[in-house]
Amino acid sequence: MAWYDEAIFYHIYPLGLCGAPKENSYSEPVHRLRELLPWIRHIKEIGCNAIYIGPLFESVGHGYETTDYKKLDSRLGDNKDLADFVQTCHKEGIRVILDGVFNHTGRDFFAFQDIRKNRENSPYRDWYCNVNFGGNNEYNDGFSYENWGGYNLLVKLNQHNPAVRDYICDVIRFWVSEFDIDGIRLDAADVLDFEYMKALRHVANEVKPDFWLMGEVIHGDYTRWVNEGTLHSVTNYHLHKALYSGHNDHNFFEIAHTVKRLYEMGGNRPEGLKLYNFTDNHDVERIYTKLTNKAHFAPVHILLYTLPGIPSIYYGSEFAIEGRKEQGSDDSLRPALNLDDFSDALAQNPYTGLIARLGAVRQETPALSYGDYKELILTNRQYAFSRNAEGVSVIVTVNNDDSDFVMTVPAGSADTYTGKLSGETISVVNGNIVVNVRANSGDIWVPLAGEEKGKSTEVEDILEPLSEPIAPEEPENMIVAEKTETPDSQKTYEDGKIAGLQEAIIAIMESKGPVTDQMRKDVCSQTHYPSLINWIKSF
Repeated sequence: MAWYDEAIFYHIYPLGLCGAPKENSYSEPVHRLRELLPWIRHIKEIGCNAIYIGPLFESVGHGYETTDYKKLDSRLGDNKDLADFVQTCHKEGIRVILDGVFNHTGRDFFAFQDIRKNRENSPYRDWYCNVNFGGNNEYNDGFSYENWGGYNLLVKLNQHNPAVRDYICDVIRFWVSEFDIDGIRLDAADVLDFEYMKALRHVANEVKPDFWLMGEVIHGDYTRWVNEGTLHSVTNYHLHKALYSGHNDHNFFEIAHTVKRLYEMGGNRPEGLKLYNFTDNHDVERIYTKLTNKAHFAPVHILLYTLPGIPSIYYGSEFAIEGRKEQGSDDSLRPALNLDDFSDALAQNPYTGLIARLGAVRQETPALSYGDYKELILTNRQYAFSRNAEGVSVIVTVNNDDSDFVMTVPAGSADTYTGKLSGETISVVNGNIVVNVRANSGDIWVPLAGEEKGKSTEVEDILEPLSEPIAPEEPENMIVAEKTETPDSQKTYEDGKIAGLQEAIIAIMESKGPVTDQMRKDVCSQTHYPSLINWIKSF
């Protein structure tokens, strides 16, 4: 087990969050990174124990056109600011990984500047791909070169050149010795040379125990990148797309089939493919913006925190802020935020409260980090699965419908489950739990050790008259001699009591929305008195 197996990430785009100028004047450092120190406590309070922050190093504009790999961007401060930031994170038990932009550099990088000056005589002419001194470009350099993404601002490094590999490997060593970082996210990993990545993995194994390499990969078979020789993990864009479209289209099949395909990629083993899961980041629109029904924020994030993989929250999305691409610009995705504006979010913002609760549940429930995955129930609008580890079976139920839905879900070997979000307790009957999944919500059901804790008070007006002949606390196996009825009348009495509870459950369900024949069948098939009591409590 490594630290990243239990990681919950908080993703920061620092130039945006700190409100840095869009262009770098290369002037004296402005210590904006220090403004992020109060965010560390907030990050911990919402249950995150790792930070992915970047890009950080000297660059021209958005940060991915690196000018100097060994100098903090002067718009953010100096190297001491970064060292202090990482040290403060470590004191709070938070790991830190940085953006490694090793596919390309900016035009102000020393090697490229030497080529511009010395042309064919530059010792760095082979540091970049396809440098052609018979060509030209929009900068009128008098030569052309291969770029990334069609932007000549981003000059593609020649990753086959041993000198380039040695230089980048030394950069990683420098970052560890200078800043004590815990890992690197490789930008544009899907276009990196595999031998190049193997060299980076070799250094990762060398510099620090459990040093983590995660790569930005959009499409394809993720196992090409995630293996013992290259990277530990990659960005899970497959699940990212499924999470929002699966809710917008009321199509849990898309999500479940994506999870199944990825789980199979990893050999159907929980440790086989631990991907970096996210709902949004600095390149895509905010999840709150993308959701047609904003109430789906809850089931989306319950899935983010419980499905196989490593969950991540992009800064500000815990507050449910908006962020939309506008005229090709990512500026609205990378806003400056003042933490003081969200000082009461934990108490007053239900979205922030949910994220914090999910973070706590994830940290205290090992099966969500190490457990296998088994699909239990799947419809367009309802989905249940289990995560099983070391004999503990955790059950997750979600509902994207505007009405509550009652699920009968196969359970583990425990007698009782508790909902970590609702606080409700449910007894296992005939190997199942019967749970009411609230509209556009869900719960995480964990085996409960010991006796049931308390009872719901929301339905006391129903519970009291129905349970008056035999109080809920009264032993279920009370002998017939304690009643005056004959055995036949006792059976009639018990049947009437069960029927009354069933009718009450159906009445409650009808008050909350349409009741299908299957829902009625599920209620009528449940004849265990304590389970029916628990079912009523669940409302």
